[in-house]
Amino acid sequence: MELNFHRHRRLRSSENMRALVRENHLRVEDFIYPLFIVEGENIKNEVKSMPGVFQLSLDNLQAEMEEVVSLGIKSILLFGVPNEKDECGTGAYHDHGIVQLATRFVKEKFPEIIIVADTCLCEYTSHGHCGLIEGDKVLNDPSLQLLVQTAVSQAKAGADIIAPSNMMDGFVAAIRKGLDEAGFEDIPIMSYAVKYASAFYGPFRDAADSTPQFGDRKAYQMDPANRLEALREAESDVVEGADFLIVKPGLPYLDIVRDVKNNFNLPIVVYNVSGEYSMVKAAAINGWIDEQKVVLEMLTGMKRAGADLIITYFAKDVARWLKGL
Repeated sequence: MELNFHRHRRLRSSENMRALVRENHLRVEDFIYPLFIVEGENIKNEVKSMPGVFQLSLDNLQAEMEEVVSLGIKSILLFGVPNEKDECGTGAYHDHGIVQLATRFVKEKFPEIIIVADTCLCEYTSHGHCGLIEGDKVLNDPSLQLLVQTAVSQAKAGADIIAPSNMMDGFVAAIRKGLDEAGFEDIPIMSYAVKYASAFYGPFRDAADSTPQFGDRKAYQMDPANRLEALREAESDVVEGADFLIVKPGLPYLDIVRDVKNNFNLPIVVYNVSGEYSMVKAAAINGWIDEQKVVLEMLTGMKRAGADLIITYFAKDVARWLKGL
């Protein structure tokens, strides 16, 4: 029998052969590790819905950062959890806010680490929304000034990258203008350009204590059913001065990651969010999956879809696996 076909298996014949032709790779340098910093002392609270993730007080940040550095992780993303909240989210932009204090601490002790500061109000407002409210409505334009104040205070504290996650219209333009006028024209903006109103954020709200006290965030975060809207959102942020584009969540939106990668010549960041993390952890704890293999496959899929960088709670685990630890 005469057959004419391609022998694709030739390039899969051994581990070394597969490694030789592998198209996408995970590197520790590609990971951004989120940290939740709380006010107080001697606090290291494991987040119940996120095994292995902790709320840390400043006095426990030294040991955490020593581990991060020892594993070769170069970048962290700071979230703050204040003791007191108010209608305006004052703790977000106070010079002595918890993220500002943590930023100064890390910059003093570990100056080589890239600090990405989450720029939002939801962890700091008594109502849990990402901007100022009037009745049950989140106000767009009045919220921008507070976000600018937050970004500038974070830059003053030493943040290397400002990462606004609020999804207010015009937030990149406002923050870029505010940073430039304050003398921080060299500080880049890592925009949460494409952020969906996702059910995958649930565990994060446990970690950051940021659950809305009324309603939801569907009026400002994106509808999960929409694809073309993502390109409009990303295009606006590029025009307004973004330096990175984040797609959030990651796993259910890999088609969006590829769309954004194909259309914009900026570094693309995928946020491997809390729900994705917790599902894998829960299945692994129950012995239903091989955690290491699943995580490596999942993150590789994000790189294959177009991610240049990945924000992930698995960063320390993967760093150990890649080092063979």
